[in-house]
Amino acid sequence: MIESDFREWTLDKIDEAFGLLFVDSLPSLTGLVSFEYHATETEQVFLNKLSYKYRALGGENWNEAELENKIISPLIVYSDIENKDFSYFLERDLKATIGDYQLSGRVDGMIATGFRNPKLPFFCISEYKKAQDPNGDPQGQALIAMLVTQHLNNNKNPVYGCYIVGRQWVFIALKGKKYTFSKSYTVDDDEIFDIYQILKSLKWHIEQMMKLKK
Repeated sequence: MIESDFREWTLDKIDEAFGLLFVDSLPSLTGLVSFEYHATETEQVFLNKLSYKYRALGGENWNEAELENKIISPLIVYSDIENKDFSYFLERDLKATIGDYQLSGRVDGMIATGFRNPKLPFFCISEYKKAQDPNGDPQGQALIAMLVTQHLNNNKNPVYGCYIVGRQWVFIALKGKKYTFSKSYTVDDDEIFDIYQILKSLKWHIEQMMKLKK
């Protein structure tokens, strides 16, 4: 058995070790990003303020902790993604044994069932200040956490994830052995409304998956 930390993985290594295949599109990701939601006036004021603060208060120079506290969590929490069935957790450990590998790592953020502690994850976030970081590759870390999530969900439903590099958010879907990425969305312009809409979509999709489990 090979013990391996999430930080060790890149997209190429994941493809080779687990037989995953990058594809141009997947219906599960198309459905996630095309969800229709119109922000209320109150939501518009809040989102415009977040976007303005990122631009005006040096967002491009924020470190990982500042990025998390000043833009990522406020946006996710405000989307009202939490309920009695699943919650937003930060800096939690995730692990599983898949094939010859015992995979483990700390996920920057996740949406998972559980009240005080995460149980079954549905969505994983990796966040970075820079595209390449001494602690690993954001794409690879997000995808390997999603692969573990898929395994814990018995490989049945699509798994979603996101990696965030500064102002840019990229959403990911994994279904079976295939995965794909969305375009990048930026928080310092009107695309913050697209990100918010996708978070609303994510909540709806998780609720549908949970209904199937009951």
